[in-house]
Amino acid sequence: MLRAPSRCARILQPTLRTTHSLHTRAMPVTVMARPAEVDTSLLKNLKYIDIGVNLTDPVFRGKYHGKKKHEDDLEHMLERARKAGVKSMIITGTSLRESREALKLAKELGNSPNFIHVSNLLIFFKGGPDAYLQALDELIAGNLKGKGRVVALGECGLDYDRLHFASQEVQQKHFRSQLSLAKKHQLPLFLHSRAAHGDFVRILREEGFGDASGKFGVVHSFTGSLAEAAELMTMGFHLSINGCSLKTEENLKAAATIRSDRILLETDAPWCSMTGGHASKEQLSSLPQAMRDLYLAPSVKPESFVAGKAVKGRNEPCATGAVAWAMHKLLNVPLEKVAEKAFKNTLDLFGLEEDELDF
Repeated sequence: MLRAPSRCARILQPTLRTTHSLHTRAMPVTVMARPAEVDTSLLKNLKYIDIGVNLTDPVFRGKYHGKKKHEDDLEHMLERARKAGVKSMIITGTSLRESREALKLAKELGNSPNFIHVSNLLIFFKGGPDAYLQALDELIAGNLKGKGRVVALGECGLDYDRLHFASQEVQQKHFRSQLSLAKKHQLPLFLHSRAAHGDFVRILREEGFGDASGKFGVVHSFTGSLAEAAELMTMGFHLSINGCSLKTEENLKAAATIRSDRILLETDAPWCSMTGGHASKEQLSSLPQAMRDLYLAPSVKPESFVAGKAVKGRNEPCATGAVAWAMHKLLNVPLEKVAEKAFKNTLDLFGLEEDELDF
């Protein structure tokens, strides 16, 4: 993983996609719990690392479905993230090409990247899957040091909701290959699991990932059940929360059981926005206006673009704080503790130093 976002390769950026942590709870917490009100004067002390940003997506350059709708506003978007307390981000990539782009962007910004999304693994590549993995291996090996380095292997895993891209058998085969790369380069995993939990944890265990005392990686955009959350944490994995993790009441119940030593925060921008149609609207309803303006910045439609304004329907790293707010409400833990724990967990898991973060 590198320091900057893209859907399959994760890149480390000092102030954008980066690391954080929370308070451990033995029992699930009631979704309606209301902790003490937050002192917004503490806002300047809150620090976040967005561990999953698809920063190479064309929408951050004003392109939607191949059509240019507004000017490049990447720098405006990054400035909103800075003002919202985002100190770094991990950039993801969905293909070898995107991983290379993510690395380049991460080095420019000082963030960090990751590598390769399961459903895109078998894109046409001269030489086939073996040559593809070899090229990925070489890309990782040459970018393990310095700012904008690779900090994780992923996004990898199983997605049985997308079998039109690759069958279960094909996904499982190449998931094992990716796990081998992670072991070879001693990188934490940036994992993806959809409708595949049984096979997912079985393969992880068979490949040597599953010791409760370990820190093997993170299951990003976690949307699993209470039982799945418990099993993954018992196996030594972190769970990362974004807007998609908080869509339903069942999602909220599972999120409320995440231990303080296993929580990470992300946006998966430009996807996984927190919306009024999600169950988390209850938690966001009490978000102070000063924080709302920073975390959920006022937006306009792409065709009505105004420089400096966010774009409606496009998630951004600045929303990391809104995810933290929702978790603060669900866990009944002070916001600053949620942010502090997620930040520390991120640093620890990805081997980051706080003094290398700013982008």
